[in-house]
Amino acid sequence: MEIRKVLVTGAAGFIGYHLSKRLLAEGCAVVGLDNLNDYYDPTLKEARLSQLLACKSYTAVRADLEDRQAMEALFASHHFDVVVNLAAQAGVRYSLQNPHSYVQANLVGFINILEGCRHTGVGHLLFASSSSVYGANTRMPFSVHHNVDHPVSLYAATKKANELMAHTYSHLFRLPCTGLRFFTVYGPWGRPDMALSLFTRAILAGEPIQVFNHGKMKRDFTYIDDIIEGVARLMRVLPTANPAWNGDNPDPATSNAPYRIYNIGNNRQVELMRYIEVLEKCLGKTADKVFLPLQQGDVPESFADVSDLSRTIDFVPQTTVEEGIASFASWYRSYYQV
Repeated sequence: MEIRKVLVTGAAGFIGYHLSKRLLAEGCAVVGLDNLNDYYDPTLKEARLSQLLACKSYTAVRADLEDRQAMEALFASHHFDVVVNLAAQAGVRYSLQNPHSYVQANLVGFINILEGCRHTGVGHLLFASSSSVYGANTRMPFSVHHNVDHPVSLYAATKKANELMAHTYSHLFRLPCTGLRFFTVYGPWGRPDMALSLFTRAILAGEPIQVFNHGKMKRDFTYIDDIIEGVARLMRVLPTANPAWNGDNPDPATSNAPYRIYNIGNNRQVELMRYIEVLEKCLGKTADKVFLPLQQGDVPESFADVSDLSRTIDFVPQTTVEEGIASFASWYRSYYQV
């Protein structure tokens, strides 16, 4: 499908920034929505945004997803071929103290996106879900065809709710919807509240790092460039109804509506201690580690089955943590001048 104009929500965020850069480089016009909130240091968001604003094909809109009037005005003033919803209240641990912000941004905000797409004939809605929806599941690797009805954080519950909401609009209004379950994304321009940034800042400052679950975590760490490649390819693949879908044995990843769910992960597990070891090597310093129990809402391991992604777009993430962390560490030293 031809893509001329794209709405990217959360465009000053980590993934949104990288996707917007990619789309601008491909010649698309990008309208980037962001409220530049202070969940983490807005200075980093402003720095990302300043790079995007250097391109004349980029239009910045500062608004909240949950502001219904602002969202209606946005959709009324543009015709978007594709909408990519990456804006959300992020963070598993933050949701324990601030549940209402997740309801506003992730539920109220998402219904405003769905309504905008429905009433203005958007050709394809892609939206960020999360590997956290797998919750209490223990069968590995996590497959989009597994049931995910047992989230263990409110953040995960809102992401699961987004999948259900999108399916409803796909079913009722034939809105093509693609849900993207991202697995532990990291890389240059990454969020300062994520483990890699927290570890890097502490190690360089000679401060101890907090290692949860006594270091026995396993994660499917996925480099940002691989995430963006997956999203950019899927944007051009309109989901269609699965003719084999059966309500007696419903497949959660597909539907009799134009709706699909994909994992985008590195399809390999890395132990947290190995991740830290690679970072120590890149920084040339050893971390002072404080071992702590598993935090509420966290899961001990994640592991993505990406066979559907591979079949659909002939792409599987390949970046190793050695390559990805080296790239991040180089960017971090340059950006923070340390």
